[in-house]
Order: sequence, then C-alpha cells, then structure tokens
Amino acid sequence: MDPEAFLDLANQVTKLKMFPYFDIAHSVLCALHVREDLGPGAHAFSRKHPLSCWLSTMLVIFAGGMLCNGLLGEPILAPLKNTPQLAVATIVWYIVFYTPFDIGYKAAKFLPVKIVCSGMKEVYRCKKVYDGVTHAAKLYPNAYLIMILIGTLKGNGAGFTKLLERLIRGVWTPTAMEFMQPSFPTKACIVASIIFVLDKKTDLISAPHALVYFGIVIFFVYFKLSSILLGIHDPFVPFENLFCALFMGGIWDSLAKVLGRGPNKDENKDTKKTN
Repeated sequence: MDPEAFLDLANQVTKLKMFPYFDIAHSVLCALHVREDLGPGAHAFSRKHPLSCWLSTMLVIFAGGMLCNGLLGEPILAPLKNTPQLAVATIVWYIVFYTPFDIGYKAAKFLPVKIVCSGMKEVYRCKKVYDGVTHAAKLYPNAYLIMILIGTLKGNGAGFTKLLERLIRGVWTPTAMEFMQPSFPTKACIVASIIFVLDKKTDLISAPHALVYFGIVIFFVYFKLSSILLGIHDPFVPFENLFCALFMGGIWDSLAKVLGRGPNKDENKDTKKTN
C-alpha cells in the first residue's frame, strides 16, 4: 500500500465516531458476557430478577468510566449522564435477554455477527485506552504510572468489576480478581497504555501518532479474532513464563529442588516430625 494512503487510512481510524455503532457492538458483547456468565439459569434469572440483571449489565458496559472516575476523584455515575448511550445499552440488554424465542441472543451469538462486533469492540477499546491516558495526562502530567493505570482500567474496566457485577446478581466469587489472574485484554491494555504514554510524553517513538494508534488497533483486532477463530487466547503466556523463571525465582526454586534443598523437601521433613 502507498505510504500516504496508509497514513490517510490511519488518520481516518483515529477520527472514527464511536456512537452509535461501536457502542452497540460493545453493548452486545457485554450483554452476551453477562448472559453466558449466568450459565444455564440465565433465562430464569432474567425473568425473576430483571433489575439485578439490568444493573449488572450496565455495570459491565460502563465499568471503565466508573472505575476511572472514582480513582480520579470525579463523579462515579458521570458515564450514565449520556442518555442516548444509556438508552442504546438498555435496548441491547433487552434484545439479548427478552426477545421472543431468544432471537436476539441467537443472532448475537451467530459467528459472523460476533466477529464483526468483536472487531468493532477492539476499535472501541483502543479509543477508550487512549482517552484514559490522555485524561490522566491532563490531571497528572508527570505521573506515568497513573496514566498507564487509568488507560488500562478504561480499556478493560469490566474485568476489574467482575466481583461486584456478580455480587449484584447474588453470587460471591472472591477469587474472581483480575489482579490475581489478568486476562489477555488487561495485558493488551497495559501494553497499549505504555505505548501511548511513550508516544505522548517521550521522543522514543518517532512515528506519527496516527500510525501508532492504528498499529494498536490492528494489534487488538488481530488477537481478538485469533482467539475466536484460531483459539489463540493469550500470546503473552510464553514471555510471562520466561520472565518468571528468570526474575521471579522460578529457576532458583528448580535448582533448589534438584539439590534437595527446596521448600517441598523442608515441608516433607516438617510433616514427618509432626507424625
């Protein structure tokens, strides 16, 4: 592709308006997430507890904005002030849960529809990450960690509110903490936030901003579609395993076990003494 045409395409991607089409795609996938998280009892639960179902879905849809506002000392409910966006989210929630014969749910689950919505949501996610980094940079110009944190939460807030979202539905799962087992979207948002911070605050990235933004969009979309079509869920795992083995004690623990001085042997000795 001609470099000028590619740059023009990148500029157009950065100027895309998210409402209403990208918001609809985001809302569809969030409603699907809630319904699938409910499991086989989703139909009965939605009929018996519609308010709880609606609240948990709205929390998933607007989680990023609510979390970031709470951390930055802004009104937590501010994301809900956009009435058209709230109306779109509510209509999508109703279609996924309450259409006759589950037509809405089946249509949203249809693979081509899901692929299109997933691609659009990743474009939406990139916009959210960039907006989070930009907003944090205005409030804390030199706090790189805060920019990365807000960008990550803005891009994947639903992962960090899973505990509360399930609690609204009467389910207590204390192990469902994103900090304990970060999902691939969280890791991808961290990487994207770091790149946006480097692009915005340093001279390490010399490429035009539009190309950096477009590159992150391609990264998000490619790996999301790969997870759906090819089953590649987390490409970061090999690098994480290598890093943990080298710097988080993994290689030394293995060496200690080989030499017979590992923690497992000490634990076995203690159990023998108690016996």
